[in-house]
Amino acid sequence: MPQPAVRLVWLGRVPYAELLASQECWLRRLQAEPSPEALSGTEAGALLLCEPAGPVYTSGLRGGLTPEEAARLRALGAEVRVTGRGGLATFHGPGQLLCHPLLNLRRLGLRLRTHVAALEACAVRLCEFRGLPGARARPPPYTGVWLDERKICAIGVRCGRHVTSHGLALNCSTDLTWFEHIVPCGLVGTGVTSLSKELQRHVTVDEVMPSFLVAFKEAYKCTLVSEDTPN
Repeated sequence: MPQPAVRLVWLGRVPYAELLASQECWLRRLQAEPSPEALSGTEAGALLLCEPAGPVYTSGLRGGLTPEEAARLRALGAEVRVTGRGGLATFHGPGQLLCHPLLNLRRLGLRLRTHVAALEACAVRLCEFRGLPGARARPPPYTGVWLDERKICAIGVRCGRHVTSHGLALNCSTDLTWFEHIVPCGLVGTGVTSLSKELQRHVTVDEVMPSFLVAFKEAYKCTLVSEDTPN
């Protein structure tokens, strides 16, 4: 049987709001399908990728930021947004790869937990490609990918009508000082890191993209079809 196809949508370096708008467009399209069989051919959804153009703090379904904290973060020059993903507060900004898979889990034969595990596997595999074999996933509440006690990739997802949204944020050359203003993901006593910090050289989002796409195809057993914008 042919592998399911996923549309690859590279948005470039864009404001976080543009990623959310594209995500909503794909969600409406995919959730409107009455059944997996209504998707054309073997199509299973879309993979939205971007690099945030500016600093953004986001909170999830479990909260994470009080109104006073949000005001303090805005005073630093960052956006603050409430999202529908799982988890608490985290940071997104330049030098970070954001991956939002909009996938019909029924078409892929996945459960939500295996979808999260596949996202973790993508980040672990990418770290291995970059020469960091110590990267690993940890059980909740430490969802994401870690190098010892340093988190290099945050994961927060949502699923409605069998279609996923949100995804992962992988630190490539992110300015890690932005994380000092929050307790990332509500985990006290842990740190954050990036590929650049671990490898002691500047690692861009563009540099890691080819490896990440290989890792995604391995983890989801799919093919990727390039597309600039959703139909």
